[in-house]
Amino acid sequence: MGRFDIILASGSPRRRELLQQAGLPFRTLVRPVSEEIPEGMTPIEAVKHLSAEKSRMFDPECDKPETVVITADTIVVCDGIILNKPASEPEAFDMLRHLSGRWHEVHTGVCIRKQLRVTVFHETTRVHFRDLSNEEINHYVYRYQPFDKAGGYGIQEWIGIVGIDSIEGSYTNVVGLPVHRVYEELMKLLHADH
Repeated sequence: MGRFDIILASGSPRRRELLQQAGLPFRTLVRPVSEEIPEGMTPIEAVKHLSAEKSRMFDPECDKPETVVITADTIVVCDGIILNKPASEPEAFDMLRHLSGRWHEVHTGVCIRKQLRVTVFHETTRVHFRDLSNEEINHYVYRYQPFDKAGGYGIQEWIGIVGIDSIEGSYTNVVGLPVHRVYEELMKLLHADH
């Protein structure tokens, strides 16, 4: 692993923490990219498309044989509605009010590139919130300011700990990166060179 230069192309502190916990040596590099979802795409198509688009911003790095670039995109979908990152406290409140007492899906698309080899995959996790009170939602939004989180919440924060009563699938996917799949795909990619 040490002979590879793994780049996590994400500004997310949660994704960085997850890769550190997995014991992977990496560095972060962030470039601005449009997160516009083309019309007519399903949520799964959208996260795969966006993660692949993000990886194209790192074409110069991908020329080097030792470089591996990881990009990802996560969205939350409830009742067919895509909940992106809230822009304000009222919007974060409305998102959590919508998620309260319901199941929703968290979709993460991941792209791993090593020169011309490109692997794109997705992971879906189903999450259920118990009924949340307005006071609980207001407390969370005011205290945690979840404006950088799809769906307006972090599963690892207070609202996730006290409010989520069921989860089907990968926990780390809800945090922002399905680490088990990333690790598995990295191993396949890196061992293909031997």
